[in-house]
Amino acid sequence: MEFDRMNSAGYLVNNMARLLVEVLRKRIAPLGIVPGQFPALLALWEKDGLTQKELLAMLDIEQATLANTLTRMERDGLITRREHPADARARTIHLTDQGRSIRDSAYQTAMQINEAVLADLSEDETQAFLDYMRRVIGKIKEVENS
Repeated sequence: MEFDRMNSAGYLVNNMARLLVEVLRKRIAPLGIVPGQFPALLALWEKDGLTQKELLAMLDIEQATLANTLTRMERDGLITRREHPADARARTIHLTDQGRSIRDSAYQTAMQINEAVLADLSEDETQAFLDYMRRVIGKIKEVENS
């Protein structure tokens, strides 16, 4: 049996993600962040003061991965953790001034990358591509949970 990696969804998606992460890494390094922190920052920029459990549900990553990411973000001065006002066992995660201050630059960088890598697609193709990816992600989650 032959396996053609250039016709494998898994191979192509992994390759595309790896390349995009590398471009993002280079472009956001001057902001003092790394790609692994970007999803947590996006969530906190939308709603500051989330618990780690809430972040886990939003980001769909492993608990240990998020814990390590948050520890690094706290060390780097991007977030602080505070006692939860209603649950003594939980802590809320808050952006620092530094974490808030890089938002617009990070958004701009991400939008520029997206625009550049999708430049060869028409508006309709871009929307279809994004829709296909969302649908495949949904199907992967179904398969994973079955």
